[in-house]
Amino acid sequence: MERKRIVVKIGSSSLTNPKGEIDQEKFMDHIQAIAALKRAGHEVLLVSSGAVAAGFTRLGYPARPVTLKGKQAAAAVGQSLLIQSYMEKLGQFGIVPAQILLTRNDFSKKERYRNAYATVMELLERGILPIFNENDTVSVEELTFGDNDMLSALVSGMVHAGQLIILTDINGLYDSNPRKNPSAQRIDKIKEITEEMLEGAEGAGSMVGTGGMLSKLMAAKTALSLGVPTFIGYGQGSGKLLEILEGGGDGTYIGENQLAQVKGSKQWIALHSSVRGQIYIDAGAEEALLNKGKSLLPAGIYKIAGTFEKGDVVEVIGANGLAGKGEVLFSSETLQNIIGKRSEDLKFDTKVTIEVIHRDQWVRAVDSM
Repeated sequence: MERKRIVVKIGSSSLTNPKGEIDQEKFMDHIQAIAALKRAGHEVLLVSSGAVAAGFTRLGYPARPVTLKGKQAAAAVGQSLLIQSYMEKLGQFGIVPAQILLTRNDFSKKERYRNAYATVMELLERGILPIFNENDTVSVEELTFGDNDMLSALVSGMVHAGQLIILTDINGLYDSNPRKNPSAQRIDKIKEITEEMLEGAEGAGSMVGTGGMLSKLMAAKTALSLGVPTFIGYGQGSGKLLEILEGGGDGTYIGENQLAQVKGSKQWIALHSSVRGQIYIDAGAEEALLNKGKSLLPAGIYKIAGTFEKGDVVEVIGANGLAGKGEVLFSSETLQNIIGKRSEDLKFDTKVTIEVIHRDQWVRAVDSM
């Protein structure tokens, strides 16, 4: 089997018992499967829920808390307990884990994004198992973000993973809700996530609307856009992750095995950056950007909006609306003085073509999520 870089996401439903506590039998099952994956030579990154489940009983809660402050308090206690359990159990197999807590802000800030990537690459190079979780103690939005599903998609894209495996308590996608319809048929493989699928997962009708399936489909859609095929399903035993990689997993495979990877800089622009302004371009510039793989030059710009600095991300507006967005090489003040001009007419200390947005720092609107 080809050795791959694998991101495994373990959700709360795959870790907990009916009381909402960490189920030690389930936990050890995952540990053994991860160890088997590592022994087979694969690089493994883990995105793990379970901090709230690990911590709420220590706070004296009789059940999993439902208030925001209760969840955050439980996460504060539980995160250290969870990573301690991972260290103890993984240590039995000679595996050293490293804890990485992230929020949306860590992706939206370019330097943080680069630093996170560099840190993860160093850990993998040294044979360490990175374990990611959202920083629930300080993050409000992330607590209802999809139970780490989207985080696993973003991490898989950032590290250019060969496979994302989302483990849940339902063995894949169905054409209707199997808990209500005994005749529901599982979908073993699909090439892409459509809007119809997302709408079906959101409601109680066609696609599975339970177990957070909508968030898993959105995560799979994001992962595919970043070049990472995804599996959503269930498994038991130490060989379950290897079986999934070999195509025999109990769930649904989404996407082709070989997808085009997206550069880290373009991922950041497409998914994480904040837009600081707009650049309006003529039909010629739009054609060059969208269909000819060219960079954006001053001559094709006729208007700008907003205040931005060199290195900021702006939207590019063409005749047909939003064409895409990119990282600008000039501030709005400087750009205002050169729009509509040809490179040879500009008096810069260079004889090369003056580019406002380089094609390597540009993403089309259809590539942005």
